[in-house]
Amino acid sequence: MDIRKLQRVIVNALEDVKAQDIKIFNTSKQTALFERVIVATANSNRQTRALGHHVFMEVKENGGDAVGLAGLETEWVLVDCGSAIVHIMQPALRAYYNLEELWGAHPVRMKLLENEDKEEDSE
Repeated sequence: MDIRKLQRVIVNALEDVKAQDIKIFNTSKQTALFERVIVATANSNRQTRALGHHVFMEVKENGGDAVGLAGLETEWVLVDCGSAIVHIMQPALRAYYNLEELWGAHPVRMKLLENEDKEEDSE
C-alpha cells in the first residue's frame, strides 16, 4: 500500500475512536526500517486499547501490512503497520517520552477527514 494511503487509513481510524493530538512524522531520512511514525493521545486504558485494535483492523481491511500490536494492557500501545509505526499513548507517558523530539524532524501535514478530497501531504 502506498505510504500516503496507509497514513490516511491510520489517521481515519484514529479519528474514528476520537484520538487526540495526532502527529505524523516522515522518518525515511532517519531510519530504513519505516517511513512514518504516527503519535496520538488516548485518555484511558480502554481508549488506548480500542484505538490500537481499530487501527490494526482498519489497516488490515484496507490491504495494508498490519504486522503487530503490542502493549494492549498498558498506557502505551504500539501498532506496527510495516512502513508506519503508530504510538498511542496516554498524556503523562507522551509528555515523558516526548517522541516528537526523537522523530519530529520532518512533520507531515494532512487535512482533516472532512477535507479528504482536497488532501495535501507535505513533507
